[in-house]
Amino acid sequence: MRILLIGEYSRLHNSLKEGLVSIGHEVTLVGNGDGFKNFPVDLSTKATWSESTIGTFFRKVIHRVTKLDIAQLEFGIRFYFHLKQLKGFDVVQLINEAPIQTTPKLERYLLKKIFKQNQKTFLLCCGVDYIVAKHLMEKKERYSIMNPFFENPNSKKEYAFILDYLSPNHIKTHELVYQNIVGVIASDMDYVLPLKGNPKFLGLIPNPINATKINNIPIENLDRIVIFLGINRGTYFTKGISFFEKALDIIQQKYPDNVEIIIAENLPYDTYIKKYNQAHIVLDQIYGFDQGYNALEAMAKGKVVFTGAEKEFEEYYKLTEKVAVNALPNVDYLVTELSHLIENPSWIHAIGARARNFVEQEHDYIKIATKYCAIWQTS
Repeated sequence: MRILLIGEYSRLHNSLKEGLVSIGHEVTLVGNGDGFKNFPVDLSTKATWSESTIGTFFRKVIHRVTKLDIAQLEFGIRFYFHLKQLKGFDVVQLINEAPIQTTPKLERYLLKKIFKQNQKTFLLCCGVDYIVAKHLMEKKERYSIMNPFFENPNSKKEYAFILDYLSPNHIKTHELVYQNIVGVIASDMDYVLPLKGNPKFLGLIPNPINATKINNIPIENLDRIVIFLGINRGTYFTKGISFFEKALDIIQQKYPDNVEIIIAENLPYDTYIKKYNQAHIVLDQIYGFDQGYNALEAMAKGKVVFTGAEKEFEEYYKLTEKVAVNALPNVDYLVTELSHLIENPSWIHAIGARARNFVEQEHDYIKIATKYCAIWQTS
């Protein structure tokens, strides 16, 4: 098959492409690289002018006056010039309802072109979109990434991007996409829950991970256990970082000679990865029911990851032993779980080994690519 993947912001589409190519398909990935992450793409829509020195100056001025981000406009313009190369594909998959990340009207114009000049189009639900945002705002689950929004007025700025998916302008995009897709696929349990009962829902296909590119780092020197917390201020509330910070303060006082705590914020990538690789325990996120890409990559390295690992996740994969520690918005609980690992370091070995095995078994990029092909061909 000739397959077109549109958009990238977690390496999901890159890993899927690697799997698809390995089983004989022709794949083109188009996207903007997702800012500083700079993910590889075949056809780039990166806002090179808007992110240049002079472009950034004008970008800030224009945004201050009009609220328009000209980088978004540039994404769309660059995508437009690729349109001739984006036709005749058997399957198109969108990473999100607005995968081009341009202005709403231009997004819809470009998506209509894609729908018209290709065969089947599918949507991935692997992040926030209209249905997910609506589900979160309705408080359907026992907790969610929206908890801080409801509880803490200081968090509202961080949630603007989620609320934007509920705007009339985006709802038009959502409706256009759902009128033209064959179906929607969820990447983990956090997205299965909002899609239950949706007639377009085709089921869950786990995140593809190319574990051959991720070294399983041997766990050594457990006399001093290294705990790693990476902080991105843009996702401070949605990740529940404050719970981890409070728990670490207690752990540092409780085990001053037994632990080394690394808190990484705004570090150069090479320094960040070096410190991350030293860790035995990685603190990922609080509010998930399942693991996202960052957690899975840490698990593939054989680390004990505090992340989403709820009963829904365990039941789906029929797990009888922990492959990750289910993180909850409860400081005392986090302290208890961390203390147990510090006092019983053999558990770190055991969970880390199971984590790597779980990723290899359930998230193997070739197995996952085969599952995508089966759904694409039979839907």
